[in-house]
Amino acid sequence: MLDVKSKLVLKILAKETSGGSYKIFESEDIISLLPKRFRTDSEGIRHILTHLERQDFISIKYDDDDTYCLCVLPFGFEEVEDAPVKERGRVNKLTILFSFLFGLLGALIGGIITFLFIKFL
Repeated sequence: MLDVKSKLVLKILAKETSGGSYKIFESEDIISLLPKRFRTDSEGIRHILTHLERQDFISIKYDDDDTYCLCVLPFGFEEVEDAPVKERGRVNKLTILFSFLFGLLGALIGGIITFLFIKFL
């Protein structure tokens, strides 16, 4: 699971790179593309990029004094895609009502069939 800053950095890198090709980034460039309230220093960027590389979201070919040659891996592109997230645990009240009623109806019919089966055997 990624925190907000890491996900923002990954989105920036994914937008700037394409097709798995390596690109050279300066840490100042990444910092300037971050929203103001999420800005950090070059050491923070170093930690974020190391974390992303350990999680196999990016591949860093080399880093040299706040200059990075990196590419976003396919798993990283999947992480930043804006796929619709299906809400879990949300059940409509009407669904609960119908489930209850059909369960009650099924039990009633089953009881009647069992009673008739026992009665006429």
